[in-house]
Amino acid sequence: MENNVIQLTAEERGQLEAFTSKGVHSAMLIRRARVILALDRSNKKDHLRVNRICEDIGISRQALNDIREAFVNSPSIEAFLTRKKRETPPVAPKVTGEVEAHIIAIACGEPPVGCARWTMQLIADRCVELNIVESLSEISVRRTLKKRSISLT
Repeated sequence: MENNVIQLTAEERGQLEAFTSKGVHSAMLIRRARVILALDRSNKKDHLRVNRICEDIGISRQALNDIREAFVNSPSIEAFLTRKKRETPPVAPKVTGEVEAHIIAIACGEPPVGCARWTMQLIADRCVELNIVESLSEISVRRTLKKRSISLT
């Protein structure tokens, strides 16, 4: 990994120094910029050793190598210093438009025999009984009904 020598131009160096000292940025992004500044070998006779950089910044050697690789492979400093947006959420939502419509329909219908009115738990249980969803919490039902301003009273 040592063959990825980083040599910044004066403009790139200024951009990274400004990023670390001005504005409000996440600690992770500032740390990444500081690592690249420390790894920069342009116009330096004596450069810091990798172990010293890791020690000064407080990261592992593997993290430093990952940051170096990300910088070398990124098309620009802006791309390197911005986080990539997720294309999809980490967990797909259970309550989609179709499930929401079923919840509202159940809530607006007649309550089950022996009950005076629907409860959140009864609606969630009914959705599972009808195989609309595999599982559903009463909190999800509450959020859905609140979102549509539907009251069960």
